[in-house]
Amino acid sequence: MVRRVGVIGAGAAGTMAAIFAARAGAETVLLERTADGGRKVLISGGGRCNILPARLDETRFVTDSSPNTLRKIVRAWPLAEQIRFFDVELGLDLVEETETGKLFPRSNRARDVRDGLLALAVRHGASLRMGARVAGIAPLDGARWRIEIDDAEPLDVDAVIVASGGLSIPKTGSDGFGLRFARALGHTVHETYAALTPLTSSAERFTALSGISLPVTINARSPERNSTASGGFLFTHRGYSGPAVLDVSHVAVRSTPTGASAARLTVSWTPRDSQDWLRALSAAGTRTVLGVVRDALPERLALALISAAKLDPTKSLAELPRNERAALIEMLVRTPLPWSGDEGYAKAEVTGGGVSLAEIDPRTMESRLHRNLFLCGELLDAFGPIGGYNFYWAWATGRAAGIGAADARE
Repeated sequence: MVRRVGVIGAGAAGTMAAIFAARAGAETVLLERTADGGRKVLISGGGRCNILPARLDETRFVTDSSPNTLRKIVRAWPLAEQIRFFDVELGLDLVEETETGKLFPRSNRARDVRDGLLALAVRHGASLRMGARVAGIAPLDGARWRIEIDDAEPLDVDAVIVASGGLSIPKTGSDGFGLRFARALGHTVHETYAALTPLTSSAERFTALSGISLPVTINARSPERNSTASGGFLFTHRGYSGPAVLDVSHVAVRSTPTGASAARLTVSWTPRDSQDWLRALSAAGTRTVLGVVRDALPERLALALISAAKLDPTKSLAELPRNERAALIEMLVRTPLPWSGDEGYAKAEVTGGGVSLAEIDPRTMESRLHRNLFLCGELLDAFGPIGGYNFYWAWATGRAAGIGAADARE
């Protein structure tokens, strides 16, 4: 007998789940509350869609669940096989952006990715129902499920896949439905928080640098956790953004801006370490402090750092006492970065926290608490850094859920 599978959410994970459920022979219905679906796909990578990382470091995923379970899920659909899927089945030639290690479609059009995935789901036999707002999901006849839909007849299915996303970027349609539903059914939902989100600051010295961008290494450390990232850094009129900031932002978000639990952020503004800078300054002779630092950094930033070190920018290096030289080096390699908050879910790339991986079968994404209920994508307790990792997670968990849901259960 043909299985009927309902998939809730036509984002990255849900569309991939629909593709693989339909390809496995299930009668598949993909339900999406918005008019078109895949809106996070459309805005990702500045509209180019960073489909995958060129290389994967599984240790960079963040979870409060078992790292071992996370590894099993990540390894179930290896990177090389995912790349092959997009190349062969979607006909999307992926090109590496060498300076960032990101893979984009050669067309640089996110719409080609979204439309290609939806079209492939339809080619495999899935039916799409856009503008379908799911009001609830309830067990039916023991192992089956009833999906209640606003202004429509309910949909009875043999298996349901919840891929409705988390709480990030609510304007794309994410409203936390799946998290509320999972919690109501007894699932453990680890505390959720905005991840990969810009940080805010009221420090006048740095807010005056709005618009300056450069590659840095940033470290975020709190009593509970720490993270280090290298990449782009951007001063904004409200604080800081860029990949390096987003990648460590979860440490700050999960602490408080003030008090003993506050995360301490420090920045190294160049690839030089303390010894490299000591040699450079020692060899500078009669050049001014500003002249030497300006060689490595934008002038406005150079002046701000020199001022923070309480030095005269017109002073020559030859005149600089040892303690002042040490203060300058410290500022160049370990600048304390004051922060006051974050931009929250409105600008967060993903949701941190979510459904505990301990309650999910890592082979199929089936709930360990309820038969024929499958959970995938952002509502699970895991996320990765900027650079295609979160799409990797969506593709891998969506595929596993689709295949698992299409497999008949007694």
